[in-house]
Amino acid sequence: MLAFSIGEVLWDVFPRSELFGGAPLNFCANLQRLGDQAVLLSAVGDDERGRTALERMAALGLTTEGVRRVADLPTGVALVQTNENGEASYSIPRPAAFDEVSADSDLLAKVKTANVDWLYFGTLLNTRPETEGLTSSLLSSLHPARGFYDINLRTGHWNLQLVQRLSRLASVVKLNEAEAETLYELTREGAEPFALETFCERWASAYGIDVLCVTLGPEGCMIYDRGNVLRVPGYRVTVCDTVGSGDAFAAAFLHGYQRGWGMVETGRFANALGALVASRAGATPVWTIEEVTALAAKC
Repeated sequence: MLAFSIGEVLWDVFPRSELFGGAPLNFCANLQRLGDQAVLLSAVGDDERGRTALERMAALGLTTEGVRRVADLPTGVALVQTNENGEASYSIPRPAAFDEVSADSDLLAKVKTANVDWLYFGTLLNTRPETEGLTSSLLSSLHPARGFYDINLRTGHWNLQLVQRLSRLASVVKLNEAEAETLYELTREGAEPFALETFCERWASAYGIDVLCVTLGPEGCMIYDRGNVLRVPGYRVTVCDTVGSGDAFAAAFLHGYQRGWGMVETGRFANALGALVASRAGATPVWTIEEVTALAAKC
């Protein structure tokens, strides 16, 4: 499988450390480690963080062909705070270098001939109209590649209309339960209380989505697959921090889905990788496929 990803490269800045990350970067790193191929389209600044970011990408086995260097903006950062449960909240200063993402014609020509299967995108970068237009045109030019939309709502960096437009581009959408409830409250009619199954059915129907995947933390995930709903239990681990766990889940889910695995098997595999990443520090910790497979085998 070959996935093309458009999104941010940044540094997660904790009170006592900095770790390399950004949801699209994390997704690509995990997908590559699973044995697939991923190409990231992004931008970094001409600064120490930017230079180190390119070195880290290479160390993760990722090509840097699609990463632009910009001189007048700093490499992006996310200021991270975690609560007593290891759950993270973010503050992301903008504009940042990743806002200057663009598509190099030579790279696009190369990617078009490589039979891209998926285009991965999120919400953060697409708050700029220019980037939203680029995402849409990329999906058209890479046809028959399908869209994977990882919603990832970050405070101050999204709006409902944008999420709705991006949902229309996707065959598969991934989000967490809190995000599902937020979107439900903004679009519901009347006083009907939130129900996850109802949200999935309505959202998928409204935007032509084949599969909606909702992560539920330690409880696993719920998968809505063309009208069928199933819950796949999660795995209890000692959480170090949850940064990057959802991105790892997305990569593992797409890995299994592309291969035609059953939804239960795909959900277990994705839950297992998400749990492993949550049990270790940083967004792209070291793990092995054997570890993922062993944890996924535990029912």
